[in-house]
Amino acid sequence: MTRLDQTMAQQVARAISVLQEERTGLAPKAVSVALSDGMLVATLYGALSPAEKALADTPDGIAQVQQFHRQLFASSVDLLRDEIERITGVGVGEAAAEVVTTAGAIVHAFASGTMVQVFRLTGSIPVEAWSACGEFRPRDTEV
Repeated sequence: MTRLDQTMAQQVARAISVLQEERTGLAPKAVSVALSDGMLVATLYGALSPAEKALADTPDGIAQVQQFHRQLFASSVDLLRDEIERITGVGVGEAAAEVVTTAGAIVHAFASGTMVQVFRLTGSIPVEAWSACGEFRPRDTEV
């Protein structure tokens, strides 16, 4: 259920958090979203499980975590697209999420459990409908 007092950005952040928890069984500690020039960027804090963080300590483990999250994202990206379009009224043209450990990646998930997802929108969202940044915390937790 969408709360009427939430900004559009907060609604998108909440939807991404809920879908992440449904996919993995683990709610991120927080999700923040920002919109710039037709790109919606979602940052999920604390999105990796302790086991995934431990696994990412080795090159083989990093590859396993990357592949797992690629598959999760690919299997649920249509749900994310639908939710973003439902909330914003604007379609998603392209979406990407990647777990990488080298600097300079467009989409990056850090071993600390922070993950970034990027969505290229098919249209524009009016400035007055979007706050500068939205955040959703499923629980009262520190990031």
